[in-house]
Amino acid sequence: MCSTPSRSPSTGCSATGRSRTRTPRPGEAPPRSDGNQPSPSASYPGPVADAPPFLDVPGLDPLSERVYLDLLRDGRSNAAHVSATFGVGVPAASVILESLREMGLASRLDGEERDYTAVDPGYSLRVIADRMGDQVQRIRQTLPRLVDLFERVPVTEGDLTQTQVLGDADAVAAWYTRLQHEARREFLAFDRPPYVSASLDPVESTALDRGVEWRAIYTIESFDTGTTWDEVAGLAEHGEQARIAPDLPVKLAIVDRRSALVSLTLDSGRVTALVTSSAPLVDALRQLFEFHWARSLPLGDARADAERGEGPPRGPVAGAGRTRDATAEERTLLALMAVGMKDDAIARQLGISPRTLRRRTQDLMVALEADTRFQAGIEAARRGWL
Repeated sequence: MCSTPSRSPSTGCSATGRSRTRTPRPGEAPPRSDGNQPSPSASYPGPVADAPPFLDVPGLDPLSERVYLDLLRDGRSNAAHVSATFGVGVPAASVILESLREMGLASRLDGEERDYTAVDPGYSLRVIADRMGDQVQRIRQTLPRLVDLFERVPVTEGDLTQTQVLGDADAVAAWYTRLQHEARREFLAFDRPPYVSASLDPVESTALDRGVEWRAIYTIESFDTGTTWDEVAGLAEHGEQARIAPDLPVKLAIVDRRSALVSLTLDSGRVTALVTSSAPLVDALRQLFEFHWARSLPLGDARADAERGEGPPRGPVAGAGRTRDATAEERTLLALMAVGMKDDAIARQLGISPRTLRRRTQDLMVALEADTRFQAGIEAARRGWL
């Protein structure tokens, strides 16, 4: 970060002048408003310590963000408390707290213990957001000139631009992001581990918003992380067409039928991929995608269905499904069962309990007049539910 927001370094007040009430000492559970003593579960480490990152502020890594959220919740902290709560050394904890102060998110209080308090986020985060907005605007203004410079460079026959082998994760991730930005009409993808980044790239949402047709096939392993299903559901709301398959042979991305990125290994310890604009090779990879697309199963947005109250009819009657279409929830459940995902994993991805999953599975089998899951799959396919 460049400059830091104005703050009051020697008082217990935020930069806006709002004073804090008395806060508990580090390691002490915060008092309850009803006057009763807090339960042991109110002590550190609290739920904030396990919260996933959501601010995504440049310069604020996931651990620093968790420390910041902890400071916001409890109002006061120091290096000893951060060390005990998050399992880092005291020197590292001091560096984190100082970085929060330098960013304008915290201020240091007087005293020998070097306690810190949070600056009012209504002010501090707004300053950071405004600064980031200015940086984005400068990039947008500079972009046409940079594109013009790039396009002026002549491509000679000696350039190895048609096909390249990428030998490290950073290069693969950079090319994948570049292809997402370059997509104008169509983006096709095989999504499977290993991954070179922690989550789905937010560039996809931007591409979908500008009208790019986006089709992706996921594998069971794609949903091993707790956030992937929510990300896929969010992208579906933007227009992504998603399907699931038991397995896929490679990782793949194809853009506008002219460029492709394909993995050469599936070893997480040795990332190697090939990027190409060779027309015959891109066409062959596209045929590979269409082959697996035709054999994969659509993923409905079961969570959105449940939130709207559009689940399957209550009190299923045998054979009742013959006269209606499957809901998105039923299609998703059938797809996940068909590719062999285990019940615990299905329940976790749908955000329901195993008991609720068993009940919904039984309701589905009654509607399909099936005694086994195998029979349910056959009947669902016959009715066009898969």
